Amino acid sequence: MELRDTFERVIDYLRISITDRCNLRCIYCMPEKGIQLFDHREILTYEEITRVVVIAASLGVRKIRLTGGEPLTRKNIFFLISSLKAINGIEDISLTTNGMLLDKYARGLADSGLNRINISLDTLRPERYKEITRGGDISLVMNGIDAAEEAGLLPIKINMVPIRHINDDEITDFARMTLGTPRHVRFIEFMPIGSRDLWNDERYISSDELKITVEKIGPLMPVRLRKRGPAKYFKFDGAPGVIGFISALTHHFCGECNRLRLTADGRLRPCLFSETEIDLKPALRKQPSDKEIERLLRLSIQVKPEGHNINQRDDLSSLKNMSRIGG
Repeated sequence: MELRDTFERVIDYLRISITDRCNLRCIYCMPEKGIQLFDHREILTYEEITRVVVIAASLGVRKIRLTGGEPLTRKNIFFLISSLKAINGIEDISLTTNGMLLDKYARGLADSGLNRINISLDTLRPERYKEITRGGDISLVMNGIDAAEEAGLLPIKINMVPIRHINDDEITDFARMTLGTPRHVRFIEFMPIGSRDLWNDERYISSDELKITVEKIGPLMPVRLRKRGPAKYFKFDGAPGVIGFISALTHHFCGECNRLRLTADGRLRPCLFSETEIDLKPALRKQPSDKEIERLLRLSIQVKPEGHNINQRDDLSSLKNMSRIGG
């Protein structure tokens, strides 16, 4: 079965935030004092998440990504992954992490059935990492990357958000990682979600500019790694790794968007930048038939917009923090 929205896009990918809690306070993600967290009772249980995925899989969802907050801070994540892996129709389970706990959990994640992993990493310099994350230890992340590779969670994808005057002098350092390793380095345009005190036009670097900077190392050749997805991939001649550019603002990928988001408190979000949400939790907690959950899933797809209008919006104050939506 294929699940299509009103613009004939096939929806087969569900991103699930399992917590809004994080063990870092990255400067572009949230204020130093943190954010108002959900009450634990508001967070979906693993059993509720699994039920949603069972129904979504019956409609054609094939790929799951677990996010947060920091998903590895939630207890018993191996149980959730193994439960999702057992669902008929689910072909791929991935996870996005800041890597701080990855050394401890990599083997268990792989044994539970996790296929792939993305690591958010915005600098390779220890002191700068501590500044950007407000106290993080980059050595833990590097150990975690090595552990993930040893566990077979491949390909390792490293996500960097370049911000002018913060870490833009490291763009080529990240790109050079692909010359000696099969890792995927992906440059993500700085988006106005999270700490809006930091985001402005001066800080923002477009993917076009990023690509020009990367090509100072050498020419990039386009490569096609998957049928759909937000990243446009390239590689240096002879390099084992690849470089991706995710252009949410300048060359947005709305026309190929294949995803829904489920927030930690049970709200289906058809678009990252949309304020439209459909609350699944009342239906889940009242234990209605699966048909009602299916109806709400279909409704969320029906109201999925053709594209976002973030470039035309002057007021961004209504946008939720990324850790509440799901990274």
